[in-house]
Formats: sequence, C-alpha cells, structure tokens
Amino acid sequence: MERLQKIMARAGVASRRKCEELILAGRVEVNGVVVRTLGAKADPAVDEIRVAGRVIRPERKLYFAFHKPKGVITSVHDPQGRKVVTDYFRHVRERVYPVGRLDYDTEGLLIVTNDGDFANRLTHPSSHIPRTYHAVVKGIPHGTLLEKLAAGIELDDGMTAPAEVEYRDVDPDRNEATIEITLYEGRNRQVRRMFEAIGHPVKRLKRVRFGCLTLQGIPRGKYRELSPEEVRALLQEAERSHKVHK
Repeated sequence: MERLQKIMARAGVASRRKCEELILAGRVEVNGVVVRTLGAKADPAVDEIRVAGRVIRPERKLYFAFHKPKGVITSVHDPQGRKVVTDYFRHVRERVYPVGRLDYDTEGLLIVTNDGDFANRLTHPSSHIPRTYHAVVKGIPHGTLLEKLAAGIELDDGMTAPAEVEYRDVDPDRNEATIEITLYEGRNRQVRRMFEAIGHPVKRLKRVRFGCLTLQGIPRGKYRELSPEEVRALLQEAERSHKVHK
C-alpha cells in the first residue's frame, strides 16, 4: 500500500504536488469511491485508480544515457526560459528527469529516468560511483599540482576525496592542457573549483563516463536507452562503492 499521490506521480499523471491538488479537488477515485484525503493509500496492483475518469496504469521504468550539450539546464523546467534536459525527451510519454547535475557550461554524460529509487541510489552520499571528466584548463599545470589534486585538496567546503588525475593532451601554442580526472564524490562545480584552487581554471569541461557508462555512440544532444544489464551494473556499482567506503 502506498500513498495515492505517490502512485499517481509515478504513473506520470503530474508532479507530486499537482497530484495532491487533484485529490483535494475530488478528481481521484479508488475502486469507484472519490478520495479527498492526502493520507489515503492504495495498492496499484489491485485497486482501480481513476483520475478525472481515466484509469491510470503503472508506468514502465525508463533509463537513458543522454549526451547533454553545453548551454542546457539540468532540470525539467527553467523560469528564465532556457533550454532544459527534458526538452530533448518531449516525445517520451513518461515523465522523466535527470539524475544528478551537470553545470550549464558543462557537456557530457547524464542519466535520465523516471525511476526515483534508482536515481536516489545513484546520487545518495553513500554512493561513490566513479565519474570521469575531460577538463581543458588554462595553462599547463605541473605534475606536482596534479598529484595534489589526486591526493585531495582543500576547498571552501572541506577536503576533496582522493581522485585519479592524468594528462591527456598538452598544447603549448594555445597554452592549455586537457586533463582527465575521475571523482568518487559529487560536490557542486567540484571539478571547476579544484582546478581554480591550483591556479588553472577550466575552459571547457565534459563528463565522459559515469560508472560503467560512456558516451560512445551517443552524439551531442542525443540519447540511448540503457539495457537491463547496464541498469543492474549501475546499481551493483552503487552498492559495492557504499560497502567499500563504509
């Protein structure tokens, strides 16, 4: 038995808040009886639930790997009218949303789903799934600076966890370097702040891997559906990393 508004939201009717408004307005029936109480519960596998006369059915779970372009908000809505991730999923009937965040100016791999439990397990602080980025930075940082980043560096919100850091390319003519960095935590704008802390600000940033997933075969602005094996592998990584970092 689950709260009615949770069942409705998961079935793609609307947001949880909007579903509560529909219940209070008397637009929802369970087995032919109008329900107006927010605490009411039902069993979606047994009970017939109608919203405005229409029977709702359990929503199928969807999982996508999306190549987010730069200049797109990691959200389902933006008050300023800027492009958001879900603009790329308009033809998907189910109500999907991004897992975690990528900055407006960052491109790369982002998971999109309608499975709240899956999203929570991947983003929970106890989960340390590796996230790999390619950062093009101003100047060419000395190897000792990269060693500092790998060991952990002091930011305004505390020391960073150990990371994996290595050169991918050095361009003296442009006075820039491309650095690959793998993090096991997900703080706000962490990669950018780490490189700023060593005096080499990020010019361009791209996430190329999340756990077992990569951007291979996914053009910018496109996505592909994850296989059941990939979904299971991500959940296993989350569980395994939780045990390792306990």
